Amino acid sequence: MRVAILFLIYAFLGNPSSAQTYSLVIKNGYVIDPRNNIDEVMDIAVNNGKIANVAKNIDPKQAMQVVEAKGLIVCPGLIDIHTHDFVGPNADQAYMNGPGGVLPDGFTFRSGVTTVVDAGSSGWRTFPDFKRNVIDRSQTRVLAFLNIVGEGMRGGAYEQRVDDMDARAAAIVARANPGVIVGIKLAHFTGPDWTPTDRAVQAGTIANIPVMVDFGGSAPALSIEELFLRRLRPGDIFTHCFAQLETRECIIDTITGKPKAFVLDARKKGIVFDVGYGGISFRFSQGIPAIKNGFYPNSISTDLHTGSMNGAMKDELSVISKFLVMGMDLVSVIRAATANAAKEIKREDLGNLSVGADADITILNLREGKFGFFDYTGYKVDGNKKLECEMTIRAGKIVYDLNGLANPIVPVSTK
Repeated sequence: MRVAILFLIYAFLGNPSSAQTYSLVIKNGYVIDPRNNIDEVMDIAVNNGKIANVAKNIDPKQAMQVVEAKGLIVCPGLIDIHTHDFVGPNADQAYMNGPGGVLPDGFTFRSGVTTVVDAGSSGWRTFPDFKRNVIDRSQTRVLAFLNIVGEGMRGGAYEQRVDDMDARAAAIVARANPGVIVGIKLAHFTGPDWTPTDRAVQAGTIANIPVMVDFGGSAPALSIEELFLRRLRPGDIFTHCFAQLETRECIIDTITGKPKAFVLDARKKGIVFDVGYGGISFRFSQGIPAIKNGFYPNSISTDLHTGSMNGAMKDELSVISKFLVMGMDLVSVIRAATANAAKEIKREDLGNLSVGADADITILNLREGKFGFFDYTGYKVDGNKKLECEMTIRAGKIVYDLNGLANPIVPVSTK
């Protein structure tokens, strides 16, 4: 036991006569960092939880730990901007301190995700519990869109209460938690009424943060043209953008297979289109023609919750792989899950490998083979490539290592 302890001390502190410069060096990986226009084989050095160097031929002897990444893709830690993480014991409370959410650390790192944004599970009244129970206890960086409904996603009639949609109260809570609350969320309202939208935008305006809209539920559906061009502001986010439901107008014309003209106008205005895959909020009948026509999503997110994770969606890398198979290039899908996502939530300190940035790093294997990708309707697309996470590094620490790439290997704590 004493020998083993001494070995670990030696491995990480090094020989006292020749102190090492870096805690970790990743060698020979194909680095894709869209924010910094890097798309080539490079080495990355980490020290004190930060990116210390990105360069050719960093000497591995300068590092306490080395990862050989030849043949693998190295990119910034992935950012999933639509998840539900406010898990709790209350069976009748849906995604707010209930059974619909998931504990982030159990599902992020194995998918290369280092940052999640909870999409409105907590409201301005219930956010303190979410912060105390989940955000402050997670190794994953957990940020939040604050629900305009005070109770958050408690389910049922609670989410239809316009009198609980208080723009000023939401803005006060958001401004008291800068950088953690990164936006306002509107979701699940089913009436033919613009008041919830307007109050969400009012809260976002007061707090100077974007609004994410999970829009639909009214029959007949409210006009997304009015939503985009009259109600939302540049930088506001339309999630579930490739949904095709009777109660939600779709963005791709189902007859022509092309984006509707006002959708292109909305993109020019600055409306952000986010995937938000979910259980029934993505169909290939929207995704395939969109990508074919060059209408790429700004960000690729999962809408991860207990009702979506075991269906067609699965996880962030499964969703990203679907967009690769539909025709997006590798740099574009990584941009959508890193730099673009960070920009949308006004956290551009994230989603890049700049020297001095937090060392959130994902190492991916682009596997070749025969793979099947399907949506919730059962429509299937065959593909010959799929992304798989080999390693995830959060704040300079290896938190997931699929095949033991690290040298030396230090087991992740199970405490």
